[in-house]
Amino acid sequence: MGITARGIGLLVAAVLLLGAGFRFAYPELTLLGAAAGAALAVAVVTAARRPRLQVRRQADPDRVARGEPATMTLTVRNAGRLRAASLLATDRCGDRVVPVPVLRLRPGTDTTVGYDVPTTRRGVVPVGPLRVTRRDPFGLVVLARSYGGSVPVWVHPRIHPLSAVPTGAGRSLDGRVDAVPHGSITFDSLREYVVGDELRRVHWRTSARVGELMVRENVDTSLPRIVVLLDNRAAAHPDRLDGVAESFESACEAAASVVTAAMREALPVVLLCVAAEAASTGPDGGGPSGPLDRLAAVSLTGDGTLEEAAARLRRDRLGDTLVVLTGPGGRDDLGHVGALRGAYPSVVVGVFGAAEPTPPGAAGLVVVDAADGAAFAAEWDGVRRW
Repeated sequence: MGITARGIGLLVAAVLLLGAGFRFAYPELTLLGAAAGAALAVAVVTAARRPRLQVRRQADPDRVARGEPATMTLTVRNAGRLRAASLLATDRCGDRVVPVPVLRLRPGTDTTVGYDVPTTRRGVVPVGPLRVTRRDPFGLVVLARSYGGSVPVWVHPRIHPLSAVPTGAGRSLDGRVDAVPHGSITFDSLREYVVGDELRRVHWRTSARVGELMVRENVDTSLPRIVVLLDNRAAAHPDRLDGVAESFESACEAAASVVTAAMREALPVVLLCVAAEAASTGPDGGGPSGPLDRLAAVSLTGDGTLEEAAARLRRDRLGDTLVVLTGPGGRDDLGHVGALRGAYPSVVVGVFGAAEPTPPGAAGLVVVDAADGAAFAAEWDGVRRW
């Protein structure tokens, strides 16, 4: 609760009038001072009365790609028995303040406001709560309260279609990937027997037909597992434009494109960040519900090193295909990524926003220099070496 300038002036006048009336025995001044004090007391009681408002909001949709439209529909209902007089309401949408018409809202009625949610930047846009300001009829006291909670709108990075899905493990001859978690043995071809081959692998029917021992050749069709490592260190993305690291935004778009391509092909994919991610709030107070939500909420940090992340990847061996996405400041640490080639058969590095191309054969890795996520997707098929 706060007192306006008019209320402060009235309070000072009340004190002076009461003091002068009692000091000089002027009952008229005392009466005026008492009236001013009474008016201020009535204003406080009037403003302190809490209006009964019910707030509902609906985001359509609540998850969008960067640049796609999203709208918020807010409904405010007067659940009390009195008219909601002297009320001013505003809703907060990110950094914007949206006015909501609730002045003189009749009992049992509601008002609905729809507005666009800004989606020009990747991130989690908090919408709400509704802030209602109540004034007394004399404009002496003002009191602000919050109604309803905050609803997040997840703005995902743009997704650029990839022409192929990275897979570093073998596939079944029928064109499908075996879904057995630990792999299976699938027939591939026949070859002549070599001393030392196991007899249980001899294909006796074919051997009898051709007159020579023939041995089955099998392939391991274990389900390929893709690991995407996003470099979210501030040191890896030193350049800023209006406070935004465009190279990091491009890396997030590339990560979203790879993750989406893998999920479309029903391939397991793991999204990791070099530095620990800050906790983010999702629907009903929960966290992000998937990798795209995590990419919407991830931000740059000064913690973590690529050496520590590489050590964790080497220890855990999370897959057979590793995609590392970094900025111009991360090229000096690619040696730590090159040391992972023994643990991950396929390793590709995407470098975004570099002024000059990465020297060929850096750390013995396949490196894609791209200006943004769209350029990364365009060059993906040309450098694919799975």
